[in-house]
Amino acid sequence: MESFIDAEMLTGPDPELAATMGFSGFGKKARTFDLEAMFEQTRRTAVERSRKVLEARAREQQDQAEKEFKSSCTDPSASASSATGAGSALKPRVTTCSESDDSSDEELTGPSKVLQASVQSSAGDDDDEEFIGPPLPPGFKDSDDDDTEDEDNNPIKKIPDSHEITLQHGTKTVSALGLDPSGARLITGGYDYDVKFWDFAGMDASLQAFRSLQPCECHQIKSLQYSSTGDVILVVSGNSQAKVLDRDGFPVMECIKGDQYIVDMTNTKGHTAMLNSGCWHPKIKEEFLTCSNDGTVRTWDVNNEKKHKSVFKPRSAQGKRVIPTTCTYSRDGKLIAAGCQDGSIQIWDRNMSVHTKFHCRQAHATGTDTSCLTFSYDGTALASRGGDDTLKIWDIRQFKKPLHSAERLSSFFPMTDCCFSPDDKILVTGTSVKKGGGSGKLFFFDRGTFQKLYEIEVTDASVVRCLWHPKLNQIMVGTGNGLAKVYYDPVKSQRGAKLCVVKTKRKEKQAETLTQDYIITPHALPMFREPRQRSTRKQLEKDRLDPMKSHKPEPPVAGPGRGGRVGTHGGTLSSYIVKNIALDKTDDSNPREAILRHAKEAEENPYWVAPAYAKTQPKTVFAEVEPEDDETDKPEWKKRKI
Repeated sequence: MESFIDAEMLTGPDPELAATMGFSGFGKKARTFDLEAMFEQTRRTAVERSRKVLEARAREQQDQAEKEFKSSCTDPSASASSATGAGSALKPRVTTCSESDDSSDEELTGPSKVLQASVQSSAGDDDDEEFIGPPLPPGFKDSDDDDTEDEDNNPIKKIPDSHEITLQHGTKTVSALGLDPSGARLITGGYDYDVKFWDFAGMDASLQAFRSLQPCECHQIKSLQYSSTGDVILVVSGNSQAKVLDRDGFPVMECIKGDQYIVDMTNTKGHTAMLNSGCWHPKIKEEFLTCSNDGTVRTWDVNNEKKHKSVFKPRSAQGKRVIPTTCTYSRDGKLIAAGCQDGSIQIWDRNMSVHTKFHCRQAHATGTDTSCLTFSYDGTALASRGGDDTLKIWDIRQFKKPLHSAERLSSFFPMTDCCFSPDDKILVTGTSVKKGGGSGKLFFFDRGTFQKLYEIEVTDASVVRCLWHPKLNQIMVGTGNGLAKVYYDPVKSQRGAKLCVVKTKRKEKQAETLTQDYIITPHALPMFREPRQRSTRKQLEKDRLDPMKSHKPEPPVAGPGRGGRVGTHGGTLSSYIVKNIALDKTDDSNPREAILRHAKEAEENPYWVAPAYAKTQPKTVFAEVEPEDDETDKPEWKKRKI
């Protein structure tokens, strides 16, 4: 037994048995790979292959040149014609041809000097730059490089406006737009209280929204924005409580409402007046920002809906409360900016809520609502869209005067947008128009010079919202007549609207109406038998013959009421009595007069008491009233004391 085990251990197990039992790989070592050596070997192989290709091409060109040379030597007429056509360039060849063939063969044993120089230069390039493949022909220029150079020189070519699609949100103003970071979904909100969800990958050419809801009941939607991760949506409406929804529109959290009877807004847990704007923190996915008519800018945490995180209170030059109309974070999330109703722009450090870090009192005209603030991608510039029909750009490091300003850009909406292009060189905003007053336009300004580069006529209504997505390179526009337009370029843009325009419309499936089929079972019990459907006309005729069902309802009682029914003036018996008591204005202050008031009627119509005592009742005698003058003659002690 021991010898068998030792022999098996020395020789190793049977390979078939090992493969069957799964032990075949146990006795082998793991292979190790030297990646650098493999890459070096691949590079050398490619260089060698490219050299061989170049040498083969040079050899072919050499053979072709020899054939042409020999043919020109044997055929003098052809050489003469070619010489006349080519001019003096071929004269040296003709002279060499007139010499002995041996000398010509000796001269042309290798490739021509031009070819040798090209081969040597290409080989040198291979040694220096490790170029793989044949060399480029002389004078060749890369078209992509030319296009990029032209685009750098002409920024208008960067604007993707060659194609557009129109999404029908509704009939009222589209006041909010939001795109998730990947650019797969678009959400629109409007003055009709609706929020609609659009999926570019799931839509076809009919361009229908896949979901519509009213998250804030009867409040206009002011702002919509996806978080930095795209999993939740911030909804800011006309009420005092912002909401957070998930990607499918289901509620995640709702901010608490503050106590409106507390004067100091720092001590309230939430906003107490209508919201104006809101946005997500660019780095922290759980934090967002809102501003309200209660004069505060508040930060919130999605995981804590019971109270805000911090409060920023903008103040006027006199130290009074002023209403912020828009708010935003800087690109790095360290600064919070707010545009106020007094025309000022106030910027705080996110971690210090007491004093402003940057402040400009006269940024826009006093009493106008600044509708939008947005930071550039490099974080050094701030663009502001004012209610005074201006667009300004500021350097936050020198925040006293704007760098540039554009005027006569009409704005009728408190959420008119402005945004930067993905390369940070163009600034975009829209204009408003009155009904029948022309077309709303989208203007493009150069960031450096602030010259108007381009304009797009969008529609015959105001342009309210605009959004230039950096990944899709597409421009989304919300208008005053309920449209959401998407501008794109098939070459420069990615995904987005390009996904849905190529899909054909789905055919609508015809809904089939199913009638209830009756299964007749003659031997079934009567208790399981379904009642037969009867004609409604016959049933109505039967009901007409029924006195109870065809009885006309009694009209409402007019007057004081009768038959135990209360009149229309009182719902209950007590109200009827109270009303009659109030109408009775008889004076019962003198009881004697109150009794004698009915004496004449009782004498003429004795109904209650008199008939019972008609035979026995004596004649009623009342005491005579003594005149008050008799008391004057009486002594003082006999007079009645009052």
